[in-house]
Amino acid sequence: MRYHLPAEIVVDSALVWFRRDLRVTDNAALYHALRAARRVYCTFVFDSSILDPLRKNGPAADRRVEFIHRSVAALGERLRAAGGALECRSAAAIEEIPRLARELAADAVFANRDYEPAALRRDAEVGAALERDGRAFHLFKDQVVFEHDEIRTAANQPFSVFTPYKAAWLKKLTPFYLKAYPVERYLGALAGAAAPPSMASLESLGFLPTNLADLKLGYGEEGGRQVFEDFCARIDAYATARDFPAVRGPSYLSVHLRFGTVSVRELARFAWERSQRSPPGAENGAGAWLSELIWRDFYQMILREHPHVTLGAFRREYNSIAWEENTDAFAAWCEGRTGYPLVDAAMAQINSTGYMHNRLRMVTASFLTKDLGIDWRRGEDYFARHLNDYDLAANNGGWQWAASTGCDAQPYFRIFNPVTQSERFDPEGKFIRRYLPQLERFTAAEIHAPWRVPEERQHAAGCRIGTDYPAPIVDHATARLRTLERYGKAKTR
Repeated sequence: MRYHLPAEIVVDSALVWFRRDLRVTDNAALYHALRAARRVYCTFVFDSSILDPLRKNGPAADRRVEFIHRSVAALGERLRAAGGALECRSAAAIEEIPRLARELAADAVFANRDYEPAALRRDAEVGAALERDGRAFHLFKDQVVFEHDEIRTAANQPFSVFTPYKAAWLKKLTPFYLKAYPVERYLGALAGAAAPPSMASLESLGFLPTNLADLKLGYGEEGGRQVFEDFCARIDAYATARDFPAVRGPSYLSVHLRFGTVSVRELARFAWERSQRSPPGAENGAGAWLSELIWRDFYQMILREHPHVTLGAFRREYNSIAWEENTDAFAAWCEGRTGYPLVDAAMAQINSTGYMHNRLRMVTASFLTKDLGIDWRRGEDYFARHLNDYDLAANNGGWQWAASTGCDAQPYFRIFNPVTQSERFDPEGKFIRRYLPQLERFTAAEIHAPWRVPEERQHAAGCRIGTDYPAPIVDHATARLRTLERYGKAKTR
């Protein structure tokens, strides 16, 4: 991270390309451009190479696109208030960025790094096109605290286990790495527009409004700030509360981190400082949350160092697992018809809101891979299409952890029991009742495994298992034995 650029102007004009960093405050690329140029233009491209597959069958409803659209509009307003402008384009970014740089006669393009394989390929093409035009392309660290090559083992190799990675991460951490970029000090270099820049409507981009506003996620920099401030007041209880889906325990900042409407440096700085103030032996909610931010860096590192994880298992021996080809079972999982209430309620949550509680991501992933024996990549793809906060590195890492195929996964013989998970983390059935109202009249003792309830009680509860709610599509105990055999065979090959 470079804070000490030369004080003199180094280029006449620069173009800042916003991507996964939809904010003004503490934005590395924006800061460096403002320091380096007399005039700074700003752009966001609704990249057709990303959006076309989503709208290939006509207008589509996608909460992520709507979140981005709202956040980009808010970013434009913030830049205009500071005397600048945001030029929004809808095109293929690899063609549009070099074209716009030529239009503006920008000497250089500034952007923050994106570590996904497709993004790396895109940036390489953009950089090559800019170089042919005699323009520079500067990339900066912004979406992680430490990049893939900043945390290494004593042998200068990437870590593959989280615990020693975390220890090294914390050992390297100093206030310098969490220092905010003072963007506001240099906003005078922003270039305005001759005419107010226009922004395509959501509908003209080929997308329909969703229920995003009803979910109260917030959007843009101000929305991210409000969610963060709400969590700050609850963070001390995070270590315990985060595991209970009926409780307001998580931060709910994941979608804001995904699209950069908040600064990871600010979040990590708050968590680190708060954790250090916690009394010895006390439950440290801030420390637990800081660990989650470190997991985020860890999975970005794994993706960057081991891109083969996007196609198969990190531990390649598990590519030989003989998965079940059961279309009906997969459809039942997707639609929340497995007969296991916690699993079905979790799937109802993601299908109706685009969000799933982290504990339930582990439970549903374990159920798909180890109760139904279905390839984790099918679940990974389903989450990729439905999660508001979808992030390739975190999603892939989480699924490989649950499937026991990843770099730091739970042992394959540790298999979540969906009933005991339900009894432990939704003991009163509040979460289940929220998403499965047909089970509302079962008692707290009955709701976790309603198929065990006598028929007369089912009748009294107004829910007959097999008619009003599905019977289990698999017996957990039997499935567990099949899973142990399946993984055992892969281990011996």
